[in-house]
Amino acid sequence: MIFGSVCSGIEAASVAWSPLGWRAAFLSEIDPFPRAVLQHHYPDVPLRGDFREINEGDHEAIDLLVGGTPCQSFSVAGLRGGMDDERGNLALEYLRLASRLRPSWLVWENVPGVLSSGGGRDFGSFLGALAELGYGWAYRVLDAQYVRVDGYPRAVPQRRRRVFVVGYLGNWRRAAAVLFEPPRSGGNPPTRRAGKQADAGVSSEGTARGGRACVAVSHDPAVTLCARDAKGPLPENSLSTVVVSCHAFDARQSDVCQFGPISGPLDTDPYSIGVHTAASAVRRLTPRECERLQGFPDDYTAIAWRGKPPDQCPDGPRYKALGNSMACNVVRWISRRIEEVERHV
Repeated sequence: MIFGSVCSGIEAASVAWSPLGWRAAFLSEIDPFPRAVLQHHYPDVPLRGDFREINEGDHEAIDLLVGGTPCQSFSVAGLRGGMDDERGNLALEYLRLASRLRPSWLVWENVPGVLSSGGGRDFGSFLGALAELGYGWAYRVLDAQYVRVDGYPRAVPQRRRRVFVVGYLGNWRRAAAVLFEPPRSGGNPPTRRAGKQADAGVSSEGTARGGRACVAVSHDPAVTLCARDAKGPLPENSLSTVVVSCHAFDARQSDVCQFGPISGPLDTDPYSIGVHTAASAVRRLTPRECERLQGFPDDYTAIAWRGKPPDQCPDGPRYKALGNSMACNVVRWISRRIEEVERHV
């Protein structure tokens, strides 16, 4: 699989996908420190700045476009500017790039606050535009602490809920098959308490856990099914809605990530993160610990920076870059699901 990565950050996608034989045709990032991390680890991969300037023919054709556009305009911890915010509008620019490059697969990530931004209209606009481009899609909220996959048998030790949208050109069923596994026959259903603890996650066997039915929308107006156990209004658009009998989750909770036990959330103030010791004192998490929380190799962000060697790389830009990144284990799980779907095409 050849992919293009935008809003690459420190490139969770490449960390997760390179061991599978997937490779990047291009990366795109504008923040100086993450760009330096990318140049350090991927010197042979073309590194672009503003992804809005990428056009068809600039790079080799890609099978998949991945990106986590800026979340600040959608986060409940921010001002909630939504699509009216320049950063929020980059979500639509991501779709414009998809329209130019026409990859078979799309993977887009953001905070759960995107589901309620603008009363749901912002997310509805994004999904409606995606369908107008010819992509069938599905979305799901995944929590990194429950996603176990090869390379990450214990997931990662943080609560990090994020919305993932998967699109497939021309077929919503393939997109839905990536994010939602068929029900497993036999066995006993989990208790109410166990179900809550496993909300928004994936078990070690790779099966979905948790609460309510999730929607996937087809761009085919002939397809219409009824919601089963769905809660809340569906996004307002002119498309027919298809509810997949699978599991999704209540997005009304706070979308800041939490480590337990902690003194502050990574997303809002990376310098206030702390961990309790046996003596009940609080200390700040180290950058290496934050790398492990996101599934990166130790010292992945320790690079030569502004005249200082890697072992003297300042903590501040490392915390920020890690806080803005996707969790590598979740991205790996999605790729494995895509591989499974491709094998059965």
